[in-house]
Amino acid sequence: MTGSAVGLGNLWRFPYLVGQNGGAAFIIIYVCLVFVICLPIMLSEMVVGRRSKTNVFGAFKVLAPHSKWNLIGIFAVLSAVAVLSFYCVVGGWSVAYLVKAVTFQFTGAASGAASFTQVFNSFVSAPFSPLVYTLIFMLLTGLVVILGISGGIEKFSKWMMPLLFVMIVGVAVWSFTLPGASRGVDYLFKPNFSAVTWKTVLAALGQAFFSLSLGAGTIMTYASYVKKDEDIDKLSAGTVIGDTLFAILAGCAIMPAVFSFGVSPAQGPGLVFVVLPEIFARMPLGGLFAILFFVILFLAAITSSISLMEVPTTYLIEEGHMNRKKAVAIAFGVTMALGIFCSLSQGALSSLKLFGLSIFDFFNFLSSNVLMTGGGLLLVIFIGWKLGKDAFCDEMTSGGKIRKKKWLLDWYFFAIKYLCPAAITVIFISNLLVK
Repeated sequence: MTGSAVGLGNLWRFPYLVGQNGGAAFIIIYVCLVFVICLPIMLSEMVVGRRSKTNVFGAFKVLAPHSKWNLIGIFAVLSAVAVLSFYCVVGGWSVAYLVKAVTFQFTGAASGAASFTQVFNSFVSAPFSPLVYTLIFMLLTGLVVILGISGGIEKFSKWMMPLLFVMIVGVAVWSFTLPGASRGVDYLFKPNFSAVTWKTVLAALGQAFFSLSLGAGTIMTYASYVKKDEDIDKLSAGTVIGDTLFAILAGCAIMPAVFSFGVSPAQGPGLVFVVLPEIFARMPLGGLFAILFFVILFLAAITSSISLMEVPTTYLIEEGHMNRKKAVAIAFGVTMALGIFCSLSQGALSSLKLFGLSIFDFFNFLSSNVLMTGGGLLLVIFIGWKLGKDAFCDEMTSGGKIRKKKWLLDWYFFAIKYLCPAAITVIFISNLLVK
């Protein structure tokens, strides 16, 4: 669960969204949304997944047979594919930068943020090499998924997550020692709400869904494997806390360096690939630290990508009656085809726009701000108004085996039935009406 949540959403996406949306104010809004809105939604996914013991589409056929609620499952599968289509491109970037690190290209040969900006822009706009690295990343993802949940995904994540946390703490400590780092610290922890708009709130909500893998079916899919005597409340809260902590640590690693090196915090998706090489170029033994970090970045990327690929894979296995290898091959083919267009939109297809956005940015926006949040909205409506409180409480207490405070169960269900649907709807409508 934590492996699914902690990934490029924290290391790559969170820092640049913080930079584009005003720093500390964005973080405060993000944390509030995570615990008030997203934790109840995660619990909803856990309830549906474990209670049904099947894939995201079949879950609603089990819990609400002969109804249209299984459309939520279709939403989830589409969300997972949409996310993975651009996520695999960034995963490919992580592989490429690992290769650069191994060949000691971050040891001062290119110095200055401007040089690293040029290196990044030149790489992502190239017509061929990014596709090669995207293919490598997807092949490795598919290999782990073929091994299954316990044999591949769980064993892989259990070893990698602690290492990932240790590494990001180390980079954050170093970043705090850089000249001028205090301005980055102020940016992260001294809020300025004057620049906040409803678009800031929507961006924070979209990032929370993206980072926690909500609405993409991964939580429901993993929950279908969770044993009945496990406390899904503790599992969900632990995942949310770990993911949020890691996101803030990633901001601490990136933002002080951004201000120290004079890089614009609003640079966008390339921020981490510009700032971190600059850090390593200036560090003692920076070449070795660069290798270790980009190994970790790659591992963070792949722990999330395997959870995303598991969603359409499980759907095809259980609904299409395929073996795992064939299901993985089809999921791989579809997402890789979309990934090619997302990658080329950074260069050769940069003039092609969908609703004013590049193909990469369109899938980025569509997945986190439309499909994932829309799927989450439908899910809490299903739990609150169709499945009902008795079934929800039964699953939360594992059939009465786990004691829960009545006020906690009442709060969770109130949030699921009323608060979450209202909040998501208001944020969406306000974003449409307020410029």
